Amino acid sequence: MPLLEPDPETLRPGTARAPAPDRVTDGSAAGTPEPLRSELTALLGPDKVLWKISDLVRYASDASPYRFLPRVVLVPEDLDDVSAILSYAHGKGREVVFRAAGTSLNGQAQGEDILVDVRRHWTGVEVLDDGARARIRPGTTVLRANATLARYGRLLGPDPASAIACTVGGVVANNASGMTAGTTRNSYRTLASLTFVLPSGTVVDTADPAADEELAHAEPQLCAGLLALKAEIEADEELTARIRAKYAIKNTNGYRLDAFLDGATPVQILRGLMVGSEGTFGFISETVFDTLPLDRRITSALLFFPSLTAAAAAVPRFNEAGAIAVELMDGNTLRASVSVKGVPADWAALPRETAALLVEFRAPDEAGQEAFEEAAAEVMRGLDLVVPAASVTNAFTRDAGTIAGYWKARKAFVTAVGGSRPSGTTLITEDFAVPPDRLADACEALLELQSRHGFDAAVAGHAAHGNLHFLLAFDAARPDDVERYDAFMQEFCALVVDRFDGSLKAEHATGRNIAPFLEREWGPRATELMWRTKQVIDPEGVLAPRIVLDRDPRAHLRGLKTIPKVEAVADPCIECGFCEPTCPSEDLTTTPRQRIVLRREMMRQADGSPVEAGLLDAYGYDAVDTCAGDSTCKLACPVGIDTGAMMKGFRHLRHTPREERIAALTAKNFRVVEASARLAVAAGNAIGERGGDRLLESVTRLARRAVRPDLVPEWLPQLPGRAARELPRTARAGASAVYYPACVNRIFAGPEGPPGTSLAEALVAVSERAGKPVWIPEDVAGTCCATIWHSKGYDAGNRIMANRIVEAAWGWTAGGALPLVVDASSCTLGIAEEVVPYLTEDNRALHRELTVVDSLVWAADELLPELTVSRRTGSAVVHPTCSMEHLGDTEQLRVLAEACADEVTVPDDVGCCAFAGDRGMLHKELTDTATAKEAAEVNSRTYDAYLSANRMCEIGMERATGHPYRSALIELERATRPRGR
Repeated sequence: MPLLEPDPETLRPGTARAPAPDRVTDGSAAGTPEPLRSELTALLGPDKVLWKISDLVRYASDASPYRFLPRVVLVPEDLDDVSAILSYAHGKGREVVFRAAGTSLNGQAQGEDILVDVRRHWTGVEVLDDGARARIRPGTTVLRANATLARYGRLLGPDPASAIACTVGGVVANNASGMTAGTTRNSYRTLASLTFVLPSGTVVDTADPAADEELAHAEPQLCAGLLALKAEIEADEELTARIRAKYAIKNTNGYRLDAFLDGATPVQILRGLMVGSEGTFGFISETVFDTLPLDRRITSALLFFPSLTAAAAAVPRFNEAGAIAVELMDGNTLRASVSVKGVPADWAALPRETAALLVEFRAPDEAGQEAFEEAAAEVMRGLDLVVPAASVTNAFTRDAGTIAGYWKARKAFVTAVGGSRPSGTTLITEDFAVPPDRLADACEALLELQSRHGFDAAVAGHAAHGNLHFLLAFDAARPDDVERYDAFMQEFCALVVDRFDGSLKAEHATGRNIAPFLEREWGPRATELMWRTKQVIDPEGVLAPRIVLDRDPRAHLRGLKTIPKVEAVADPCIECGFCEPTCPSEDLTTTPRQRIVLRREMMRQADGSPVEAGLLDAYGYDAVDTCAGDSTCKLACPVGIDTGAMMKGFRHLRHTPREERIAALTAKNFRVVEASARLAVAAGNAIGERGGDRLLESVTRLARRAVRPDLVPEWLPQLPGRAARELPRTARAGASAVYYPACVNRIFAGPEGPPGTSLAEALVAVSERAGKPVWIPEDVAGTCCATIWHSKGYDAGNRIMANRIVEAAWGWTAGGALPLVVDASSCTLGIAEEVVPYLTEDNRALHRELTVVDSLVWAADELLPELTVSRRTGSAVVHPTCSMEHLGDTEQLRVLAEACADEVTVPDDVGCCAFAGDRGMLHKELTDTATAKEAAEVNSRTYDAYLSANRMCEIGMERATGHPYRSALIELERATRPRGR
């Protein structure tokens, strides 16, 4: 064990607590039992078998209110692995559940035996027919697929609110639709073909002309059974008419019986049945979608009404006018959404009875847009709108920023409303559909039912399609509260079915919470046909038992999860998973959601239990050490949960008083530390140039093992040389801004090769060239943005440097008279925002006087309009940093790149590189994993320039791609340098 290895006990929850009723039992503390673990390891290899108790716990939760602990988690890489898993399950009588993003709201992604992760190795998009079709692997998010298709002016039909995280495979398996899909643009209607693996292991490609012949040979009983069911259904005219009527509105409850009517052959029938089957019929390994036009001319409005009834009454009129989306939000939803950044604060005081419609029209051209706007204006003339807050405009707009704000508030429904629920309560998300002309009545009936059962109502939905969503919060640890939920569900299902003849699940799929009510909606005849269909396709019941079909009338109450209170920053989390695709450690250790899930399980445990001990033992590396601390999870989370901040807090807890004192000492003496670091870099490079890279790597690895990996960086051959000792000469007189070179740029040199200009020289030169010279203070040495200490949780050192830099900056800028231009995006973020909590009251006042500007923003907004581009490069690929995402500066990077290059590419798989200052040297496996997809995309072709905005990120991307990344400012200096120089 390393000498300074932190004690796991420092992260033990310090609160007095009683064991929760749904805690993981002590018998599971050892993880996957034998011989299951060794048999699967022999079958697949150790890297594909996750068996530790921490692995099982982090996969036990998803976005639903349920929680089931798997016996083992498998991570297959290809179809051979999947077939092997299914064969093993058949032979051993085991059960298998497939899980992708875990954003399903009804427990579809949870299993109690073998859980299979089909996200990690199952991503990729291939554009076909110039965008008319797309072949998409199941682990690809909808957002990622649409990013690629947008280059061709196309998009997918399904558009769920969880597009940032949900995967295409999950969308198909649930027939999820979204704001605009309705019944005509969903997966069932827009899938051209798909490839799937049946429970027997047979692989079917529905696009293969020989598919039916091959299936008949491989699965004769299955084919005969499907054709017999088809004949039986078609012979029953009443049942046929009922099936058609059920799918006239949105419906994902049960299996798609209309597949028997729409498909002529077994393969065609299976193609339809797989959609919405929730993983109970097979594994969807590939999809081919017919894509739809991406109409870019958009007009939207957020219209406020005095009541839900008044809002619902306006929906048919907008439908007739051609609106592609008409979204409903009630007063509770509108008020809760103020937790979302950008939503007007005055919505918090909206009257309870207020409702709003988000109406959107999309057109391919100006003429179409104007026609829609005229139709919308005609509808508006007959509406009785209200203005319950000063920010309300009740007007249609083309402004993209305003429209994006409307949609951000709408899409945050589940997480924003759920995040504001009482601490400790479980969240249930339901959705249902009624004929659109019954929407107003359904709203009134639902609100009355919620009130009568003591639930605080919150309603939103796709009003254009009669599809409503609502949330219920209750304490799953209290039997009386569970019974209250059950009583509500019994009446709710009766209301939807008996009064409105609606769908109990419109787009979220059946799942565990509606499975017991399937027969209530469909009746005994159709329900029995669904059971028989399952028997024909999966006679051994291997796949996803109890997820669609369950005869237990109380199945919806089984496995409800408690939500114990955790650290305040993470307590509002409803485990939606929106954060996961942005997380650099997603494919290495844990995600933000999983970090919170693991912490919650610690809180469910009795103090000192074997399960808690196992979780604590793994948490240090899996959660704390391999968190990049970039906080991009905060940007993805609709309620802004910053799991990175929580991990930094845990790092602080693990520090000994001695470590804190040393960190504070480095801050006090940073001038010496900075000079020493520059000498160390120079010495390392000198050794490396003499062939000593391997020696340095070996020495630092030994030191890491002896001391602690999180304290000793590993030498990387990609590390640049020492920066110049002297910064460029500048004058204070006549300066337009104060230029603060970040310490990383004072220690490390820029990339080798042309144009041969350092970042500091480039910024000084282009500023002078634009007539806006900058001044570098003579005493910048020994100062820092404090991110070094902040990222590691060294609070004392952070406080020292945060106050030092603000005091210095206030003096340099003459009390804020000049802007402070910072040449590293992470340092800009640090000085502008992250130092604030650590400042004294006096220094907070000084900080409020400062204008901190990132150098890219300075160059794009202030310099570029005054510069003449004299030479351009052919192509450039850019890497926006995570700090730029936080600052909202990514567009300026693109603007600068487009000024310098004829072709600019932002990779579709761009993300945080996780180098995170020095974390890429402390845990290089984190950066390797985080950059893998982006690097593969970048290296699919060559570029003339590789550009970014932070030296350490540039080092990380150079390590990942093998290409020298440099600041866009260096490229700008080259592009605007007068000819002949």
